[in-house]
Amino acid sequence: MKNNSKYIVLASLTLLLNMQSCKKGFLEQPPESNLSGTNFWKTESDLKQGVNGAYSSLRGMGSFSYWLFGEMRSDNTTFQYNAPQRGQENRELVDQFLASSSNTLLQDYWRDSYTAIMRCNDVLDHVDAIEMSAVAKNQAIGEVKFLRAFHYFNLVRQFGGVPLRLSVTKSPSDSPSKGRASADEVYNQIITDLNDAANNLPDASSYPSGDKGRVSKGSANALLGEVYMTQRKFSDALIALRKVTGYSLMPTYASIFLTTEKNNVESVFEIQYYSTAGTNLSSNFMYQFAPFNSGSVVTGDSKTNLSFGSGWNTPTTDLISAYEAGDLRKNVSLGEGFTDASGFVAVPYVKKYNQGFVQPGQTNVNFPVIRYADVMLMIAECLNEGGFVANGEAFTLLNEIRRRAGLPFKTSGNPIPALNVNSQAAFRDAVYQERKIELAFENHRWYDLVRTGTAIAVMNAHGQREILKAPSQFPAGSYQVTQNKLLLQIPQREVTLDNLPQNPQ
Repeated sequence: MKNNSKYIVLASLTLLLNMQSCKKGFLEQPPESNLSGTNFWKTESDLKQGVNGAYSSLRGMGSFSYWLFGEMRSDNTTFQYNAPQRGQENRELVDQFLASSSNTLLQDYWRDSYTAIMRCNDVLDHVDAIEMSAVAKNQAIGEVKFLRAFHYFNLVRQFGGVPLRLSVTKSPSDSPSKGRASADEVYNQIITDLNDAANNLPDASSYPSGDKGRVSKGSANALLGEVYMTQRKFSDALIALRKVTGYSLMPTYASIFLTTEKNNVESVFEIQYYSTAGTNLSSNFMYQFAPFNSGSVVTGDSKTNLSFGSGWNTPTTDLISAYEAGDLRKNVSLGEGFTDASGFVAVPYVKKYNQGFVQPGQTNVNFPVIRYADVMLMIAECLNEGGFVANGEAFTLLNEIRRRAGLPFKTSGNPIPALNVNSQAAFRDAVYQERKIELAFENHRWYDLVRTGTAIAVMNAHGQREILKAPSQFPAGSYQVTQNKLLLQIPQREVTLDNLPQNPQ
């Protein structure tokens, strides 16, 4: 046992990574690297750094895992096949529903989620011992409970029941989990955390300018509403969503994503990125989503070479054809091709995060997680699930979003068939369609397909269309989606070391 000490996990040591000061923007400072669990957790400033360390996990996962598993698994996006460079098959296998338990990207997603949860637990384990005002303490508790709930919500939707780790691991005997909790148990914990967060957090409007972007009471209630909708508890969801107040739509769709409009009136929760020399706080979505053979045509950056790290999250024909004529969101959201020295090359790409670069290879574009448009569509869906009401509030909410997009209104009994929504089922389909377009490339589509029970039919049909374009590029078994395939495999390392039962294939 004398060698076991080197395996003891002190969760507070995770704060060595990406720890941020609170003197400027709450995530805008470079890392500190000389802190340890033994001399930390003494002052209110220490606690704030701990909370900021919990936020910092979002940046890494937002830069890759969230869009890989939340958007590329859906019919919205795929990847640009890169024949000369075949080193990223693990990403392709996720898109094709062929990712096995040995796929390293599943392990990364699992590990990073639990690292983030551990940071939240570290704050919760130490907050009571630190002298500070009740208001500041409650805010810290609310922030990390929201973040913990957010990570568990992603885990349970991707893997099903997962281990519930709600305190810091302090000794080797604490390392093994108690096994996989049921999905219901995980959801119950998520709901408890989000209710606590909503009760402890302030409204977004009360934050000073340096703290804009922190989660708020509105963030907690919006996520809680989505959790209830995932459980098909629409009346509970509506109660939570009605509490998301103080937000409004931005005047134009394009203005939502501008770097000059970060944390705007429509933003309920977004992942914060900054491009500052000498730090790792920047984003690079523009480069990852650009076609790998587009040079500087898409990014405008002649100093950054595109290679196997680009050509991902590529808009599909299914999505492009889903836009109605005249939809202003299409040109903001995607480009259908680019022109290089050899002429036009028809490779579509995500465009809504193309807001220029601050330094070569670095942008300061935030990533939206929850927008008020999302909340409005969720309220409209809940109202309709409670009973169809012709041209009532649900129609008003849907049409406010369509008005901004420059589209005709949906009405009940309109003589134009495309606009005629005269039943609960038809309105349900209209909301699903609007979510597909309005929230494209914001990591909602896969989760929407699963919670609405349409994932298997939609993805099998989509997969067949993709395979027909280039049959030789797809391994056998691609896009053969079954009920079992809706969940990812538990990473084999966790199955082996933590003795976890595997999801059926």
